[in-house]
Order: sequence, then C-alpha cells, then structure tokens
Amino acid sequence: MEVWDMISRIFPYAVAYSVPLLAAALGGLYSERSGVVNIGLEGLMVVGNFVCAVTISKLQPTLGQNAIWVGLAMAALAGLVFSILHAVASINLLANQVISGTAINMVAGALTVFLARTITGSGNVRITLGFVPFDVPVLHKVPILGPLLFTRTYATTWLLLAILGLSWFILYKTRFGLRLRACGEHPQTADAAGINVYKMRYAGVLISGALAGLSGATILVTFSGEFNGTVAGLGFLALAALIFGNWKPLGILGATFFFGFCATLANVSQVVPALSSIPGLVLKAFPYAVTLLALVVFSKSTQAPKADGEIYDAGKR
Repeated sequence: MEVWDMISRIFPYAVAYSVPLLAAALGGLYSERSGVVNIGLEGLMVVGNFVCAVTISKLQPTLGQNAIWVGLAMAALAGLVFSILHAVASINLLANQVISGTAINMVAGALTVFLARTITGSGNVRITLGFVPFDVPVLHKVPILGPLLFTRTYATTWLLLAILGLSWFILYKTRFGLRLRACGEHPQTADAAGINVYKMRYAGVLISGALAGLSGATILVTFSGEFNGTVAGLGFLALAALIFGNWKPLGILGATFFFGFCATLANVSQVVPALSSIPGLVLKAFPYAVTLLALVVFSKSTQAPKADGEIYDAGKR
C-alpha cells in the first residue's frame, strides 16, 4: 500500500515534468523528419521561456489569467522566429547543422540573459501567475487511472496531448506529412517528384522552433515560475527522447514519460522515505544515467530518417 501511495503522489508530478519534454521532442521530430538535425532545441526553449516570462509579467495587471495564454502564444512565435536563424544556416547556407544548432544554444542563452538584465536589473524574470493544477471532473474518481492521470493536471498537459494527436495525424494521414517525411528520407527523389525540399525543410524547422518555444513556456507556467537563463538541459533530454522514441509520435510519448518519471524520482527523493537514504548525487545523476543506458541498449533498433543531417543542394545531383 505504501508503494501505491508513493506512486500515486509522484505520478502527477512526473506527468507535468514530462509535458515540456514531449513538446520539445515533437519539435525535434518535425525538424528531423524533414532532414534537418536541430541541436538548438535547448536554446529555443530558453527563448520561449524568456518571452513568456516577460509577456506575463507585463500583461498580468491588465489581462489577469488570460496573460498566461498570451504568453504561451508569444513564446511559440518567438521560438518560430528564432529558429529561422537555424533554417537559413542549415538550408540556404549549407552549414553544418550540428554547429548551427550549437550556435543557437549559445546565442539564445547569452541574449536572453542580457535582455533580462536590461529589463529587470538581474538575470531573472519572475512571474506570480501560472497555471493552477486541477482534478479532471468525474475522471479523477476512476479507480487506479484517476489518481494517476486525472489528478493535479495542468491545462498545458491536455494542450500538448492534443498537439501530439494532431502531429500523428499530420505526419501519417496528410499530404504535407508524406512530403515532409519524404524530404527526410530521399530528398533527391522528392525533388524529382516536384516537391520543394527547401520549403518542406523550412516548415519542419519553423514548426520545431514553435514547439520548442512552447515547451520552454510550459516549464515556466507549471513548475518553474521564473526565467533564469536555462532550462536545465531538458532540450538535450528531449533529443534523447526523440531518438529513444524512434522518431515516432507515440514512441516519443513513452520515452518522454519514462525520462520524466526518472527525473521526478530524483527531484522528490528527499521527501520520500524509501528514497531518502540514497545519496543525493546518485539520484541527481540517475535520470541522465538512465538516458545514456537507454540510448546504448536501443541504439541498434532505432532508425533515423535516412537523410537526417545531410546537406541538400538542389544544384548537385
């Protein structure tokens, strides 16, 4: 019974922690399915986190709770706009995509902290308004599943689950999704079939930026409440979840929750009697060690898009 109580208490926090990972990993999915590696997810999340914090802090007095939704929308837009830098470098300038993504991470962190210091006088931007967890009516009383999935949930959880379902439909049931996947597998063949590879890759990278920005904002309005110039490596964890999930929406859902649950165990270890005896350093390293182990074990069974990370030049056949 004690084990069940521990799981039922931890589970809602694990779900909340997994949702930003899911958003960022879905962003990476769109980009890499188009053939562009996006190492810059971490930086794009930081941009979204910053823009959301500033938007909410400025609009809260006039818009109240609605300022949160405006902040989320502005964060997605900021991530989309910032990702244009990666798109131009990777698609038009034929730059190395890993180096371009790394540059995005460096520029995003430095620029947002500079702007935060300019605006507030410090590198932090705090908000006093965020989403309040709630129990889903009726469903939270369902035995077993109710306490796990429908208790202390956030509005962003259901928003991102809806985006997940929409992403699956777009990628596998629409012409756009078929063309996007074709550009990530065989861009030359797609070009010969009349598909504009450049436009499809731009679409993939921009959608990736929007979802990464939304991910950073989700962290802010659920369990963070403050911009401090970093998202604690969640962007790289999302990339690991993308690989572990085999570049498929449902696989990514399982992978992000697995990593999110492992990270939550480490975060709540000091208040759980069964875990308090384990050294803190071990628990802090636990989610990252599990991530590395999972990638090693499943690396042979994962299948990345064949043209993922490859530079495409229409002038060369």
